[in-house]
Amino acid sequence: MKFWDEKIETMPLKDLKELQLARLKKVVKMAYEKNAIYREKFKKAGIKPDDIKSLDDLSKIPFLTKEELRNYYPFGLLCVEMDDVVEIHASSGTTGKPVVGTYTKHDLEIWADVMARSLWANGLRKSDILQNAYGYGLFTGAHGFEKGAQKIGATVIPISSGNTKRQINIMKDFGTTAIAATPSYALYMAEVAKEMGYEPSKDFKLHLGLFGAEAWSDEMRKKIEETWGIVAHEHYGLTEIIGPGVVSECEEKKLHINADHFLAEIIDPKTGERLEPGEEGELVFTTLTKEAFPAIRFRTRDIASYSEEPCECGRTLPIQSRIKGRSDDMMKVKGVIVFPRQIEEAIMHVDGVSGNYQLVKTKKHEMTTLHVRVEPTEERYKEGNLDELAKRIEDEIYAILNLHLPVEIVKPGTLPRSEGKAKRVVEE
Repeated sequence: MKFWDEKIETMPLKDLKELQLARLKKVVKMAYEKNAIYREKFKKAGIKPDDIKSLDDLSKIPFLTKEELRNYYPFGLLCVEMDDVVEIHASSGTTGKPVVGTYTKHDLEIWADVMARSLWANGLRKSDILQNAYGYGLFTGAHGFEKGAQKIGATVIPISSGNTKRQINIMKDFGTTAIAATPSYALYMAEVAKEMGYEPSKDFKLHLGLFGAEAWSDEMRKKIEETWGIVAHEHYGLTEIIGPGVVSECEEKKLHINADHFLAEIIDPKTGERLEPGEEGELVFTTLTKEAFPAIRFRTRDIASYSEEPCECGRTLPIQSRIKGRSDDMMKVKGVIVFPRQIEEAIMHVDGVSGNYQLVKTKKHEMTTLHVRVEPTEERYKEGNLDELAKRIEDEIYAILNLHLPVEIVKPGTLPRSEGKAKRVVEE
């Protein structure tokens, strides 16, 4: 069985858009009737649910921003009675009040289904043993992967993140075949496995990696695949939309949007104007089937592009590019726009570097300067001649960004390790 839900995953685009429109009308009507905040937003914009007659009419609806969600904390956008809420999740709240996600029983069924669809497309099957090394708690990540894998019938080890030596022992003893984690934590686990005397690509039964929750480059993916001897797949999701399960890769490593549940738009981040398929801009999502907390035109701040071209895998679900970066991660250095992922790409091109690096931002008056700290591998560090390594990384960065950034080579083990989302940019 190639598809989890063949009817939806191979639906002609015209039929998919008709389904999206029917569901969009329903969710707009529900939000208008059941939530005073949404009703006031629509009235201020001069629209009523009946004004949504085509998918293009979506642009009449005002955007929903993260700032608004914080203002409506915790349950301001709830569209059901609290009695009908069976699960609550929240973002970390590191930049303010957390964003709260509420779920009805029906919402959880959808979440399990879109995650099963995503994991099935990655190659996860009933015979797999999934080690779930995302952090359990209010964060959606671990729970989404668990729900989807269990719906497929795979065995789940709900180990959470951290306690890395134990992770390695469990992976070995339980015969783990798939790992779910952040990409940076996967590389750290490989580091610890080597310290414990294992060869990651040979001494385990792993064949599949399921990674998300942070931006990572193609070079980082290659490094993870070579180090662990696995196929690494990307997942993209947001607490505001449902959690993981919004977008995931097929065997061709194309990111398909589960567009029967999540309607995507690309907009110009400055003007808010909608862009055509193929153009790069900010992703905006509307949930089409969520009951407890429908998000209508949520601005993700993530920069990507969108395509409706058919995929070699046979799926007709629209394709999203990998996230280039977040508009709020974007830095202007000496007049050049820089995303952290572009620098990662340059670093990982160079032989002898580990996956550990840090971008150090210094602001003096109105000028932002940036320098890069990179850990080499133990072998490369012992070889010496580290100035030559720094120069090669600087040249790679210049080739991608046309920008000279100083590179500092630091001793292996110097930079902080992350068991969740890696903090790549620090201010000094």
